[in-house]
Amino acid sequence: MAVKKVEPNQAPPGDGVVQIQRIGRETILVPIRGTAPLIMSRFSEKAKAEMLNISQGKKTEKQPKDPAAEYAAALYHFKDGYGFPSLAFKAATVSAARYYKKLAMTELRQYLFFAGEVGPDGMRMVAINGEPTMREDTVRYKTGGTDLRYRPEFQNWTATLEVLYVTSALTRDSVVSLIEAGGMGVGIGEWRPERRGDFGTYEIDPTKEVTVIQ
Repeated sequence: MAVKKVEPNQAPPGDGVVQIQRIGRETILVPIRGTAPLIMSRFSEKAKAEMLNISQGKKTEKQPKDPAAEYAAALYHFKDGYGFPSLAFKAATVSAARYYKKLAMTELRQYLFFAGEVGPDGMRMVAINGEPTMREDTVRYKTGGTDLRYRPEFQNWTATLEVLYVTSALTRDSVVSLIEAGGMGVGIGEWRPERRGDFGTYEIDPTKEVTVIQ
C-alpha cells in the first residue's frame, strides 16, 4: 500500500497509509527597546489577601499607607534582576493582528509561543534591563474617591524576546512585524495604548540583530 505524505494544513487522502509531516518551527531571539516608560503594577500579596477577606465577608482593617512597600510589591523580579510576564508580550503581539486583514487572533495564539524564566511566584517572565524609579500617581476609582498609588517606572528599558513560531503559518519577517506592531499600538504594563495610555510601548532594537537559535 502506498504511503501518502500529508503536509501541514493539508487534508489527508481518502485511502492509503497517511504519513503526517512534523510541523515546521523556528525559535528566534528578538531584541526590543522601550519607546516609552514601562510602569509595573504586580498584584501584591496584600491585595490578594484583602480580596479574599472581602469574598469571605471578613472586615479588613485599613493600614497606614507605606509608599516604599507598595512600590516594592508592584515589581516583577527575579533573584538577580527584574522581569515582566512573557504572556503580556504574547498578548500584545496577538492583539496586533487587528492591523492586518485576514489574520485571526485565535489562530495566531496557536502559532506563537513566548518563552520566559520562571520567577519566585511561578510566573514565566522576560528579563527587563533597566533601573526603576518610584512614581506617584493619583488614582480615581469608578465607585468614587481618589487615592495615591506608588509604582515602579522604567524610563529606559530593553529586553530580548525568545519566540517559537510555526514556519508553515508565519514567516520570520511576519513575526518580527507583529511584535513591533504590538509594541507600538498595544504595549505592556499600566497605562499602555490598549488601555488609553501612552506608556509601555516598544520597538525592535535597530542596533541589534534578530537571531535564530533553533
